[in-house]
Amino acid sequence: MESHGAVGARARALARVVWDHLVLTGPLSKADAILALGCHDTRVAAHAARLWLARWAPVVVVTGGRGKITSAWTETEAQVFARVAREHGVPDGALVLEETATNTGENITATRRLLDGRLDLRSGILVAKPYMTRRALATARKQWPGVEWTAACPDLGYETYGAGDDERRFIELMVGDLQRMEVYAERGFQVPMPVPAGVWAAYEELVEMGYDAHVIR
Repeated sequence: MESHGAVGARARALARVVWDHLVLTGPLSKADAILALGCHDTRVAAHAARLWLARWAPVVVVTGGRGKITSAWTETEAQVFARVAREHGVPDGALVLEETATNTGENITATRRLLDGRLDLRSGILVAKPYMTRRALATARKQWPGVEWTAACPDLGYETYGAGDDERRFIELMVGDLQRMEVYAERGFQVPMPVPAGVWAAYEELVEMGYDAHVIR
């Protein structure tokens, strides 16, 4: 097991393997709405604002109450994201706040309930942390079928993203998210997206090294 000090070269190499698998974005097309999935990283909100300014969609939905990392925030994730979006030029008239979701599945299901009768959503752009894009897509395709989903994220590579956060916590979050790709598909929460053997081997070695704070037991 690796100590809880600095992240070693081996762990970083394994984490890049996991990162490369979890980041899944595609070419964007015009959509009915942009869904910014709440989290502790406000760069997600800033990127959603940039997409709105580029006219990819007329509405930005910021979704999130408080989650495992933001439980101590005085505001909801949606409130924080809305403020960031406004600072980047999105007017109140183009913002919708969903303030109850505590996880990725609820980001989708709560937004679906909120928009029911207000917006006929046929296409949407999910904006998330880079390593959350694959799981966001898998979740949305299961929980909100009939919508054409694409994913987008801030244009940040592993090195840049890791340098801007506590690297150990960042790796632990990725490890937990990769495991959820398997567990949540089995539980019917998201569509299956098989994990290649080499990526799963990297996950298992990281768990053995102690990067397991967010692993489901």
